[in-house]
Amino acid sequence: MKKRVVVSGIGAVTPIGVGINKFWEACVNGISGVREITSFDASAYPTRIAAEVKLQDFDPKDYAEDDEMMERMGKSVQFATAAAQIAMADCGANTGKLDPARTGVVLGVTEDSDYLHGLTPIVLQAATRENGQKELDLKKYVEYSRSAPMARGRFFTSIPDFITTKIATRYHIQGPCCSVNTACATGSQAIGEAYRMIERRDADFIICGGTQALGGPITLLLFSLLNVISRNNAEPQKASRPFDAHRDGFVLGEGAGILILEGLEHALRRNAKIYGEVAGFGTSCDAYRVTDEPPDGRGAIASMRNALADAGISPIEVNYINAHGTSTPLNDRVETLAIKAVFGEYAHKIPVSSTKSMIGHLIAGAGAVELITCLLAIVHGIIPPTINYEYRDPHCDLDYVPNASRKASVDIALSNSFGFGGQNTSLIVRKFAE
Repeated sequence: MKKRVVVSGIGAVTPIGVGINKFWEACVNGISGVREITSFDASAYPTRIAAEVKLQDFDPKDYAEDDEMMERMGKSVQFATAAAQIAMADCGANTGKLDPARTGVVLGVTEDSDYLHGLTPIVLQAATRENGQKELDLKKYVEYSRSAPMARGRFFTSIPDFITTKIATRYHIQGPCCSVNTACATGSQAIGEAYRMIERRDADFIICGGTQALGGPITLLLFSLLNVISRNNAEPQKASRPFDAHRDGFVLGEGAGILILEGLEHALRRNAKIYGEVAGFGTSCDAYRVTDEPPDGRGAIASMRNALADAGISPIEVNYINAHGTSTPLNDRVETLAIKAVFGEYAHKIPVSSTKSMIGHLIAGAGAVELITCLLAIVHGIIPPTINYEYRDPHCDLDYVPNASRKASVDIALSNSFGFGGQNTSLIVRKFAE
């Protein structure tokens, strides 16, 4: 018999609010967090907008044990540290009473490009060979690096594993500790792996989720070159428009989502509040192309079917789908096709919405924040909207909960995350009942 796994704490740092209450209030009210980029000068780029965590909402020192160390960390570390602290406070666990060997951390992370942008001078020199130079001007680079964020040992805080071990050290965790990276499916994959660890009795209590910083000029340039991000600079708040016929790409976002997963017996022993139960986890690989999904949606179909089989439920039991819903022409069309393949005629009766319409695409943090959205939909009986839905795409013909949230009884919700490279993850959460 499978060991039951529940969610007892959640924490979020997002472009529309820090903390669960602020995030959820903005989410159900359809608030967009997309603005002109403020963290660096993006005026020369074809895309000049993103969903950044607002400085007035987030001071990393509020979540620091050591102010100086927190300042030296990249934003992805800061976001994860803050979201973990919020989630740990929310779950009410006394860390002194947790068994360190039965406690774990599984985080979805990427390289912290805030710090890696210290490589910019090398990249530019290599590309342009300024003044006809055949060799890089290393002296020029060294002088630059002394003032760059990567200097003075900060490089180490850009290594993905640093975030996971930092949180493990903070909470004296000595059990499973690992970092996960499956592109845009990273946050969901981390939660799924944590779920499996508890299910197979490797741990009783795991901090899991994902985190992402916006990054610097190189990140923006690379996504621009891929032609996958929106260039609607004139109307930033309308740029992310999943499933809308006029969508032109996703919007980069940043933030973190952290969940506390526990074995049911462990949670009941300490009288924890329970948001819901993780019921199913499915993964697959397209084995197709790096940036394109197969037009038949086979990977997404397999991921959802695997999650349903793992949960032991039929498609008609699902009350809500939080879509990957990136706002790219191909993704939204293929995801719609995949949902119809899995759910048949019932697909037209299921509310499907995209949180990315409001917070942009948090890449490694996306799936975690979106699963939190599913849990809050179950708890509050409200399905958040897909904002900016104005023009119907004949290829996208499902109920996308357009522009306004909806009261509804949600017992079972499914969350999709599909990553570059064809890596797919689907998670199912359900209302908790003993």
